[in-house]
Formats: sequence, structure tokens, C-alpha cells
Amino acid sequence: MLQGWIQIALTILIIVAITPFFGRYMARVFMERRTLLDPLCDRAESLLYTFVGVKGKENMTGWQYARAVLYINAVIAILVFSLIAGQGVLPLNPTGIPAPPWDTTLHTTISFITNSDQQHYSGETTLSYASQIWGLGYQMFTSAGTGLAVGIAFIRGLTGRPLGNFYVDLIRAITRILLPISIVGAIALIIAGVPETLAGPAILPTLENPNLSQAIARSPVAHFEIIKELGENGGGFFASNSAHPFENPNGFVNLVQLVAILSIPTSLIYTYGVFADNLKQARLIYLIPLGIFIGFTIITAIGEYNGNQAVNSLLGVERAVNFEGKEVRFGWAQSALYAVTTTATMCGAVIAMHDSLMPNGGFVTLSNLFLQIVFGGQGTGTAYLFAYLILAVFVTGLMVGRTPELFGRKIEKREVVLASFLILLVHPIAILIPGAIALAFPDFQGISNPGFHGLSQVIYEYASAAANNGSGFEGLGDSQPAPLAIAAGAKPTMTALWWNLSACFSLLAGRYIPIAALLLLADGMSRKQPVPATTGTLRTDTGLFTGVTAGVILILGALTFFPILALGPIAEAFQITRMIG
Repeated sequence: MLQGWIQIALTILIIVAITPFFGRYMARVFMERRTLLDPLCDRAESLLYTFVGVKGKENMTGWQYARAVLYINAVIAILVFSLIAGQGVLPLNPTGIPAPPWDTTLHTTISFITNSDQQHYSGETTLSYASQIWGLGYQMFTSAGTGLAVGIAFIRGLTGRPLGNFYVDLIRAITRILLPISIVGAIALIIAGVPETLAGPAILPTLENPNLSQAIARSPVAHFEIIKELGENGGGFFASNSAHPFENPNGFVNLVQLVAILSIPTSLIYTYGVFADNLKQARLIYLIPLGIFIGFTIITAIGEYNGNQAVNSLLGVERAVNFEGKEVRFGWAQSALYAVTTTATMCGAVIAMHDSLMPNGGFVTLSNLFLQIVFGGQGTGTAYLFAYLILAVFVTGLMVGRTPELFGRKIEKREVVLASFLILLVHPIAILIPGAIALAFPDFQGISNPGFHGLSQVIYEYASAAANNGSGFEGLGDSQPAPLAIAAGAKPTMTALWWNLSACFSLLAGRYIPIAALLLLADGMSRKQPVPATTGTLRTDTGLFTGVTAGVILILGALTFFPILALGPIAEAFQITRMIG
């Protein structure tokens, strides 16, 4: 037990230690100060600016920035949809996989363009190498770069700067952050045992009967794996994702993945501190998601270590670790930490099946998807955190009779409306409306676990899509038959069609509506004249206000979705307790 807790503590300490260094580096990149990569990147970037048509790196308004995001994402989506639909006649398809059904292709394209990477298919039997590398791998860079660019534009707006130019921010995010780290990380993963090959499946005899053969899928995994984690993408080359021994063969690779997942969202808060020239406030704000993250990790780890008490009582043992749905080589501690990390950061990669977590873990993973600020998505998570900060300033200002101000700028009706729209309306609508429809029509559900856990399965699917996370409480009938099975006569199902199309609504609503609102909010803040601080100004760089902000986050975020938590994991926990009695 002690070893598991030490592993968790050391991982968190590593993340905290690298935060100021990486945060300061990202600030230098987007403030266009000199970095070590300038000699390599300047020439390449100038060529890209010329190709894209960026002249003079002109600043954009909130609407212009949002339109640029939508335009480039739409073009990329069309290209990738066409590539997947035509994979049967394209190269790099050693197993001859035909195109998947149109609804699977559509869902996959939208899922990866929104940085969700929710997968309603098995990668090794549905997509060719070309589709995975040229299509999904390309989207992993552009979708992560888009989120990072939006997060930086939001930080600029809050600190009184122009929002910048989306195309410039996207290119710099890829060339100076995502791509260099991915190259180094991919080499490290190859050395550590992650395969990188274009060869087809390996045909080997089985251990049980040497006269029988088996096909072992392999692929160019290493370069795909590092951007999957660094960009908080989450989509796996294989069906079992990072639980697969080719994606995650040992403890070292698992640690690299955890650090990659957490590095950008944690460091962005420090990046804000550099932009605002207020590292004290950045450190205090950092403590909010860090404290929730540590608390959620402890809750999840305790549940997995103690196991299912109902099963333990039947076996006549006091305690047995919950190993259902886990890789033994990672154990309860790493499985719990990874589950919290991947849902806290909206990455979505998994090394254990979340459907097999104890109610503690189900409660935590769902709560992460509901809150979206426990470090949160690539760039957007930091923006959500500051949107909560705006609401906290407004609520606190009303309570104490002081003028709501943040960063020397007045918080007025427009800012409160946009922040409330983000937190209290868009996310719940994208989750609860399609969830209610699915629960009302049993033919849509395809639930493998009836009762309280089945409700969690349904809501988790839409929460994962709306939060651009991509992980799942597996067990839903959301996958169409594999393309080769369809070619052999298998029929697509209406249940999978429903999940593919309804999840697309949550994916799009949860990605682009918040991005537009965040950019408009930041644009409005950037245009406000700074107000000199007086004795009546509410200071936001104090421990007291940080605590108030944490309370506002938990109250607004938790109460909105508390009925779902009560009918899902909380009721499931009481059900297990009743079985023991």
C-alpha cells in the first residue's frame, strides 16, 4: 500500500516541479521573446505565414479569432473525413480494411477535430495506418494547438492585451511546443519499448497450440502515443488504449505519459502569472485545481485499494484490491491516478476500464468531466478556471458591497452573462438533454449494466463528449461492426447510429460554443480601461479570495449535476453498502 501512495506523491511532485519552467517557456513563446528554438523555427514559420496569408501578424477581435478557429477546423474536418472514407483505396493499409460506415466516419472526424478523440470503434480493426497517421495524428496536433491558442488569447484579453492572431498562435503552438516535445518524447518511447513500424500484423503460433496461428496487430505507435498524451487527445491506436502493452509497456512509459498529460494544463496557470506580472496570484489560483486533484486522487485510490466490500464479504476477506478491468503491471495506485489525471485534464486516455471503477472512482471521474477546471482541457481548462474567477468576483463583490473588479477591470453585466452562459447553460445542455432522450427510449441505450451504473454509463458518454474528453464507461452499444465484418455480411445497428450522431451534438456544442464565448469575454475585458486600485477594491490575490473561488466552483459545478451524481455513483455506493448489510 505504501509503495502505491509513494508513486502517486512522486508523480504529483514532478508535475509541480516542472510547472514554473514550462510555464515560463510557454509565456516566452507567445509573448514572442527569444527562445532556444528560434534559429530552427523562425524560417519555417515565416514560410507558413506566407502560405497561410498572414500579413504583419495583425491582431484579431474576438469574433475574428472565433471565425478563424471555425474556418480552419472545418477545412481540416472535410479533409480528414474524405481520407477516412477513402482509406480502402489509399496506401498504408496492410490489412486491406475498407472504409467504416458513414456515421462512424463522421463521429470519428468530429471527435478528433474537437480534441475529444472519443472512439466508437477498435482502432486496429477499423482504420488503416494512413487514416490513423495522416488523419487522426494530424488532427491531434491541430486540435491541441487550437485549444492552446484559444487559452493564450483568453489570457491576453484578461491581462489587457490584444487577443493576437489565431494563425500565428496555432503555428507557434505546434512548431515550438507540441512538435519539439513530441519528437523527443517519441524517441524516448521507442527506446523504452514502444513499437514504431509500418509492417502489417505479426503472424505467430499460439501458446496453447503451436499448430494454430494468431495475428498480432502492430503499428507506428510511438510518435502517435506522445502527441496523444501531450495534446490531451486520448485516442488510442488500439482498442484497449494505453492499457495495451504496445502503447504502454512499463512503468517508465506510464510515468512519461502522466507527465505529458499534465504538463501543459498545469503550466498554463503559471504562464498567466508571467503575462499578468503577478506570480503570487498564479500560485494561489494553481492551488485550487491542485487541491481538488489531490483530493479526488485520494478518494479514487482508497476505493480501488479497498475493493468491493460486497464481494469481499462473500469471499470472507476483510479487504481485496479491485483488480477488475485493470492491468496487473500498473496496479491500483497507478490505475487510480491515471483515471483521475485523464478526466481532470480532458485527455481521455485510459490504462484501466473506468466502467470497472468503484463508485468512488465513478463519482470522481464524472465530477471532473462536469467541472472541467481541475487543470482542464488544453488551453480551455485554464480559461474555464478564470471564468469561475469572474463569477466569484461578482458574487463576492455583491456580498461585501464592493465593486466587482478583476485584474484592474470592472466586471459588468456582459462578463457575468458570458461566464454564466459558459458554466451554467452550455455544458449542462450538451450533457443532460441528449442523456434524457437516451434514457427515455430504451432502444437507443444499449446499456450493459442496468440500474444506477447504467445511468452513469449513459451520462458519462455525453459528459465525456461535451467536455472534449473522450473516455467512456464502456459497455454501451455505440460501435458499428468492423468494416471487414460488414463486408462479410454484418449489418450496422440503429443503436450505434444513435450514439454516433447524438454524441456529435455534444462534441460540437461542448467545443465551439464555449470557445466563441471565451473569446468574446476576453475581447471585452481587453477593451476595458484599467481602474486604479482603491481601498474599496476587492483584492483577488489573497488566500481568502482563493478559498471563496474554490467554494464557488464546487457549489456551482457540483449542484448543477448533483442529481446525476446522486442517482449514479452515490446510489451505487449505497447499494453496495446495503448488500453488505
